Amino acid sequence: MNTKNILTINNLSVEINNKIIIDNLSISINTGEVHAIMGKNGSGKSTLAKVIAGHPNYNIIQGSIILNNQDITYMEPEKRSREGLFLAFQYPVEIHGVSNADFLRLAYNAQQKARNQPELDPLSFFELVNKRVQSIEMDTSFLARNVNEGFSGGEKKKNEILQMNLLNSKLAILDETDSGLDIDALKIVSNNINNFKTASNSIVLITHYERLLNYIVPDYIHIMENGKLIHTGNANVAKQLERYGYDSIKANI
Repeated sequence: MNTKNILTINNLSVEINNKIIIDNLSISINTGEVHAIMGKNGSGKSTLAKVIAGHPNYNIIQGSIILNNQDITYMEPEKRSREGLFLAFQYPVEIHGVSNADFLRLAYNAQQKARNQPELDPLSFFELVNKRVQSIEMDTSFLARNVNEGFSGGEKKKNEILQMNLLNSKLAILDETDSGLDIDALKIVSNNINNFKTASNSIVLITHYERLLNYIVPDYIHIMENGKLIHTGNANVAKQLERYGYDSIKANI
């Protein structure tokens, strides 16, 4: 399989309120790979995801973020999205007054326009999204409801996966997608993530638990602590964590 680099982070340090929260972090991800980032609460996992996506509250004090050979370190979030970056939020927000169907169609057409591809009218888009909704076992009535309004935790996470599939992103960062999912929803979401994976895109999973990684087997697992990646290993690292905890990893560094 021919691979190419899709994300490289070089010596990245980030602060908020004069406190360092990402500390000289480097990582490289190639197409066709699944990477998992694990760590205790407060280790910097979600912060790293937000920084890659371009959250304005964080101040980059050194380093670079290269997506698909383009420097996106200081690029606006919407431009990062057009370059193929997708972030599924740990806590998806509700958007009052905006139907899910309209939100998804506008996002889809914005990507199509950026890629010089034809945009879809509402009827054509409904035909497309209806097939995707069925694949994640969501009721089509969710398309008529406001974005995430009144959705359960699991329904919000399914909606994020629906967005990921529609936008056909090059790099999908999924921040604790497994939280709030019962076992049936976890299997459905995991199956869709596995089906999304191709030789030309990459997935980053941020999670606390082994259970997600039982369904989506990562090529690499990175352990994060105090804003640093302190260990990288294969899928067996998750089993070690489940059995012995994070201190077992630190003891062998």
